[in-house]
Parts: sequence; structure tokens; C-alpha cells
Amino acid sequence: MFSPFFSWIADMIVLMIFERCDNRAALFLFRVDRDASCSNNLRIFSFMFLVRHLNLFTLLKNSNLLPERPLHRAPGMPFIELQSVDSTNNYALTMVHAGLALQGTAVFAHQQVAGKGQRGKTWLSEKGSSLSLSLIMDPAPLEPHEQFRLSACIAVALCGLVRKYVGDNVSIKWPNDIYWQDRKAGGILIESVIGSGLNNSGEWKWAIAGIGLNINQVSFPAEVANAISFRQITGRNFLPASIARELCELIPQAFSDLIENGFEHIYATFNELLYKNGQTVKLREGNRVFQGTIKGVSGTGELIVEHGIERRYAVGEV
Repeated sequence: MFSPFFSWIADMIVLMIFERCDNRAALFLFRVDRDASCSNNLRIFSFMFLVRHLNLFTLLKNSNLLPERPLHRAPGMPFIELQSVDSTNNYALTMVHAGLALQGTAVFAHQQVAGKGQRGKTWLSEKGSSLSLSLIMDPAPLEPHEQFRLSACIAVALCGLVRKYVGDNVSIKWPNDIYWQDRKAGGILIESVIGSGLNNSGEWKWAIAGIGLNINQVSFPAEVANAISFRQITGRNFLPASIARELCELIPQAFSDLIENGFEHIYATFNELLYKNGQTVKLREGNRVFQGTIKGVSGTGELIVEHGIERRYAVGEV
């Protein structure tokens, strides 16, 4: 007769096997590579939701005997590759709200038909010519008021990648655009999911880091006349999916640096890369246009401008 201790060990082994099988099944369901349309994706999500919430493995996984998942997985795994989608950020947020999010999941699309940009703008992408990527990240131990820290470390990492392919003259235009000389090569949009309720009120549960880069496009709509692509800068073609996978390796390095070594170095680098830093530029505040000198960005992400007096502007104010 086995002792209670060995019976407990046996139970743990069985539950761990079920956990592994469940994870394999979930990863298989997430592999919706080259899915044709967003409507199909939504049907897949509905099926995935039912599977994840009705199967026996999920019920077993709720046992208090099971160990918790690690806080951090390497971003970029699994790597979901889609032919077309409305927005990779929307796709990732759907996963989060359906309870299907895995830390580190990357969603890449060869085409976005309604991509998101800053301040409600649309990010336009030509099929097969742009990088449209969203990373599902667990931002712990950062707090909601530290969102600029995550944004800054991703922007610095993205600048490093762009420099690798196109050379110098790469900068960060406040708040989240990537510039080559005076033209826009890419952008970042981070959407946050903040916990609510008695137990997790105010907790930063998830961050969806949306990244767009112009890779092989050679023509752009008139409303984005200042856009430029890697191909226009270098004269060469690139593989967007390959660059996206590479970026998935750079993001965790920047995030680990932030957590392990603090924000100071990343913050200093961000200001060194700041577009027009130290220069006098025209700005618009409401209906008023004025000139001011860019003095940097504060530790909480406000643009510091000097025009007679020094003022700080939050995103959307200028």
C-alpha cells in the first residue's frame, strides 16, 4: 500500500501530464497560420473558447495542487502567422478577452486592412510589403503608471533593429513613431488591459505591443506622404516575417534589461534618439500654433517644450 505522500506524488504526475497535453492542444489551436480572413479567425476563436473552457484538462488545471505558470515566457512563441486580418492588435485583444492569452504570443499578419495607429489613426499596410506584429506581454512587475517604461524600451529596441537594416539617421518621434531622417518608417501602439474587481483592481494584466514597419512598399497614400520603407532607403527587398521573428528576440532582451537594470539607461537612450531634440519646431495645441524648443521627454512620457517657459505635454495635447 502506497503512503499518502507517494499517492500525492502520483496524482501530481498525472495532473502534470494532463497540463502538458492541454498546453499542446492549445498551441495546436493557436497555429492558425495563413488563415484567410478575420471572420474565419473569429469562428476559430469561438471554437477555441469552448474547447478551453469545457474540456476535462481545463477543469483539472484549476486544481490548487497544480503549480502556477511562469510569469514570463519568451515573446514570439507561439508565432501566429496570418495572411490577412483587420488588426493584429484586435486579434491579440480577442485572445486576451476570451481567456486564451499566452504570455509571449506573437501575432503577425501579411496584410492589415484596418490597422491601428496613434490617436485613432489607421495604420495602412500593403499585402506582403509591411511588418504588422502584435506581442502579448505580461508587464509584471511594472505598474499601470509605468506604461511609458515599457513603451520606451520597445521603441529603443525597435530603433536598434531598424538601424541594423537601414543604417544611421534613425530616431524616435514622440510619442511612438520611428523615423529615418524626416520620414516615418514605422510606429508602435501599446494597448493595455487593466484588471478590475476586488482582487485585481488597478493591476496591469496584459500589454498588447503593436508594431508596424514599412518594409517593401514603394508607394503610399497621399495622407502619409512622409512615409518611407526599408526598400526605398536601401534599394533591397526583405522578408517581413523574418524581421518580425528577429524583433521577437529583441523585445525580451530590452524588457529584461529594464527589469534587471532599471529604467535609467533606457530612458537616457530614448532621449538621445528623440527626433528634433534640442531643436525649435512648430507645434499645435488646439487651434493655436506656436514655436518651441524640444527639451526631451519626461520619465513619465510627457514631451518637454520650452517656449518662454518650460511646459510638459501629455500625448494628444500637442
